[in-house]
Amino acid sequence: MSIDNFKLGLLLVVVMVMGACGNDDNGPEPIPERDRTEEAAFAQEEIEDFLATHFYNYEEFQNPEPGFDFRVRIDSIVGDNADKIPLIDQVTSKMVPDREEPDLMYKLYYLQVERGAGDQMRFPDVGTMTYEGRLLDGLDLFDSSTVPVQLDITQTINGFQDAMVEFQGATGVTSNPDGSLTFDEYGIGAVFIPSGLAYFSEPPPPDISAVFIPVYAQLIFTFQLFAVEVVDQDQDGVPSIMEDLNGNGIEEDDDTDGDGIFNMFDGDDDNDGRPTFIEIEIDEDGNITFPDEDGDGTPDYLDPDS
Repeated sequence: MSIDNFKLGLLLVVVMVMGACGNDDNGPEPIPERDRTEEAAFAQEEIEDFLATHFYNYEEFQNPEPGFDFRVRIDSIVGDNADKIPLIDQVTSKMVPDREEPDLMYKLYYLQVERGAGDQMRFPDVGTMTYEGRLLDGLDLFDSSTVPVQLDITQTINGFQDAMVEFQGATGVTSNPDGSLTFDEYGIGAVFIPSGLAYFSEPPPPDISAVFIPVYAQLIFTFQLFAVEVVDQDQDGVPSIMEDLNGNGIEEDDDTDGDGIFNMFDGDDDNDGRPTFIEIEIDEDGNITFPDEDGDGTPDYLDPDS
């Protein structure tokens, strides 16, 4: 399935909100954006309160009944569920940077029900998965795909991308007589995303989603990861994972020529007028070498003077 042939949905990072910040003589003054550091502290408190008062259907995973779909479901610890183990005792966390203010770090919480035992997801990969997106406040569903779709996770919100790299795909797949597929040992989990790693002050417009996503909303995504595909987003011959020059797993800070196009999306990485694919060499076995004509230690495809 081509990644161009399905709806990416509200996971998309780039959302054009026409007129959201517009201002003219007849319109209202734009509302100043919140301080990202202050908002991050508020988001963490809200997420941690949620994790302390909610649980997931861990008992169904421990003793799955016939027909169980192995999907994560979250509910409140009240009434008949008062004795459930809270998510705060079952999640893992990692520190990840804000992409606007790299010195600002978030404690990103994710639930790893099953890590998966197949191929490791890396930050520029395409994953075949199912998912649900819900608001932390009220658990309203705003986006989902109950059938497996392919997602280029460089095109998803940052918090989702940051969590997916902690999971692996399936070890194998079986075709059933009814045409369905059964995946073995695949990744299953959830991530609890602060607004600064989601849409912050620019959520998608209401006509895209059946549920209105407020500004500064914390989000939850649950998912099942079935397959992982290594890709070359700009088709310049250099796999995208190799265009992470500093090896930090973030695409936004690799822009060799400073033209505003990250290397993994830039077909001419050094902006010398020669496409990257003619400045590298690929043999018949797919092995890549990087010539350095002037011997200055910078390969030609990254060197505008070569």
